[in-house]
Amino acid sequence: MSNKKTNQDRIILGIDPGTIVMGYGIIHLQGKDPKLSTMGVLKLDKFADHATRLRKIFERTLSLIDEYHPDELAIEAPFYGKNVQSMLKLGRAQGVAIAAALYRQIPIFEYSPKKIKQSITGNGNASKEQVAGMLYSILDMKAFDGPLDATDGLAAAMCHYFQKNVSTGGKTYSGWKSFLTDNPDRKV
Repeated sequence: MSNKKTNQDRIILGIDPGTIVMGYGIIHLQGKDPKLSTMGVLKLDKFADHATRLRKIFERTLSLIDEYHPDELAIEAPFYGKNVQSMLKLGRAQGVAIAAALYRQIPIFEYSPKKIKQSITGNGNASKEQVAGMLYSILDMKAFDGPLDATDGLAAAMCHYFQKNVSTGGKTYSGWKSFLTDNPDRKV
């Protein structure tokens, strides 16, 4: 029996990078519908040293890769903000997560926060709560009791699914509305 995955059997790791909280979500595509494998957060506020936080992000990303064997990494791109120091720290967090994927030869796909929100809710300016609510509906899951950083990581994975749509052999969706048109049973 072969362990080789087909095009319709894919795993996507999504990461919302951060130096205080890193969110992650993993979806498994088997056939038409994505299924939640896991999601969670890595809390880093207990580490005062920035370099230690970066090492923990690298280690946690590697452990997720080694445990779930994703085929691709979808990661939220740093957004332009007024605080340059915060943006630099966020870029470093993203960089070490990317480095972990590169270390394991996992292809990387980067999406802007606006693109992720647009693909999940149809609104690029949606709130974190709206994104989480749509994910609960799309993946038919119960509300998550942890920080919304976890659903942000999951949203990156789902955004990649909608953009690349690796499970449907070339069919693409421009967002939630077009997904619902082809999948009316997924409406809430």
